[in-house]
Parts: sequence; structure tokens; C-alpha cells
Amino acid sequence: MAMNETELLKLKNEIDSAKTKVAGYEGEKKSRLVTLLEQFDCKTLKEAEEKVVIMQTEIDTAQAELDKGIAEIEKRYEEIR
Repeated sequence: MAMNETELLKLKNEIDSAKTKVAGYEGEKKSRLVTLLEQFDCKTLKEAEEKVVIMQTEIDTAQAELDKGIAEIEKRYEEIR
């Protein structure tokens, strides 16, 4: 099936549009990797994912300690009321 000039032009425009989108995505990826490196000292996405797991564990531990402290304060408050 032969394509006419209009179909070829439309296909060319679609390809050019896709190339522009890909370039934009590549720029965004590069920018995000720079942010990971500068703010979190992560060189790869894998390093960032590992750091997220570690940080979430630290947050969970801190939250548990905070909850425990609040419970103790509430208990003491009830005792002196």
C-alpha cells in the first residue's frame, strides 16, 4: 500500500512530535536525577529507592516512639486528674 503525500506529511509530523516529547522526557529525567544526587546523594534510581526504604523505617520508628511518649503523658495526666 503506497502512501500519498498527505499521509506521509502527517506521519512525519507525528514522528517529529514524538521526538520532541522524548527529548522533553529525557530532560526531565536528567533534571530529576540531578535533584536526587544533590539533595539525597543518590546516583541512581535504585539508590533512591533503597534510601526511601531506610528513611521510611526511620520515620516508622520515630512515630512509634512518639506514640509511646504521648501514651505515657496521657496516662500520667489521667493519674493526676
